Amino acid sequence: MPIAGAGEASLRIRGLHKAFGEVRAVDGIDLEVKPGECFGLLGPNGAGKTTTIEICEGLTAPDAGTVELLGRNWKEHERDLRQLIGIQLQETQFPDKLTVEEALRLFRSFYRRGIPLDEAIGLAQLEEKRLSRVGTLSGGQKQRLAMATALVGDPELLFLDEPTTGLDPQARRHLWDLVDRLKLAGRTIILTTHYMDEAEQLCDRVAIMDHGHVIALGTPKELIAMVGGEDIVEFAVAFPATHIQESARAALDVEALKAIPGVQSHRVEEALHQLSVSELHTAVPRIFAAIEEQGLHLSEFRTHSATLEDVFVRLTGRNLRDE
Repeated sequence: MPIAGAGEASLRIRGLHKAFGEVRAVDGIDLEVKPGECFGLLGPNGAGKTTTIEICEGLTAPDAGTVELLGRNWKEHERDLRQLIGIQLQETQFPDKLTVEEALRLFRSFYRRGIPLDEAIGLAQLEEKRLSRVGTLSGGQKQRLAMATALVGDPELLFLDEPTTGLDPQARRHLWDLVDRLKLAGRTIILTTHYMDEAEQLCDRVAIMDHGHVIALGTPKELIAMVGGEDIVEFAVAFPATHIQESARAALDVEALKAIPGVQSHRVEEALHQLSVSELHTAVPRIFAAIEEQGLHLSEFRTHSATLEDVFVRLTGRNLRDE
């Protein structure tokens, strides 16, 4: 059976639907992932990304639509696909009494071809833990072991489902480094994550999902450009103590702020105003002046570079990690 050629998609999804009762978890998705690409599927809990990935992994049957992996489908080519893909689940349970080497030897036995055990251990940076029992490993080490079991079959397509959830910053960085090495080796990677910084760091392209739909698709830079500015200015305002207390939110002249050169858009959430600006160094002094002219005082003020999180907030009106 020939594998997907260089010009073909490693993953192709067409018209994908899946419902659980009245809930449409996946509602008409079309996606393509190129060979050698690290593709991020992002969204909050309930967005439909996990269901989408489980269908792609052959764990859940779709109600409608088609999924092709490496030019194959699950109905006709299940045995082949099991040998060609690797899967790291959000949480993998290993028997505590097994050593790292024993666990990897077990998983290696499932594949007709694969990489040497020493190479898998080295990729996961677990050389010093080779003979340690799984029950003694830290959370980050267990995640690296799960990654090694996903790689031991030398997969052409790798699924990583929330690989850094619950890890401390150092353990997350170790996993990021491993994914970077896999990218350099030319592997195709499908990554699901809650973390926008993770997607910006690792992914060539990302699709943002919400309520079963893909609501944005592109490179991180392309999506960030959707915000309309390079930086985000966040602030809260209040009247001086000598004034009669009123609603500062209602009194702020938003149109005067939007008229400032470089200000692209405005939104407000719980009295915290957000301005998307393209020329921070010239816009900020004018924002200060405009607020002062309106007789208001700043009670909070901060700036940050525009991120994928800002894209998501603009598209959905809520933060990515909101339940």
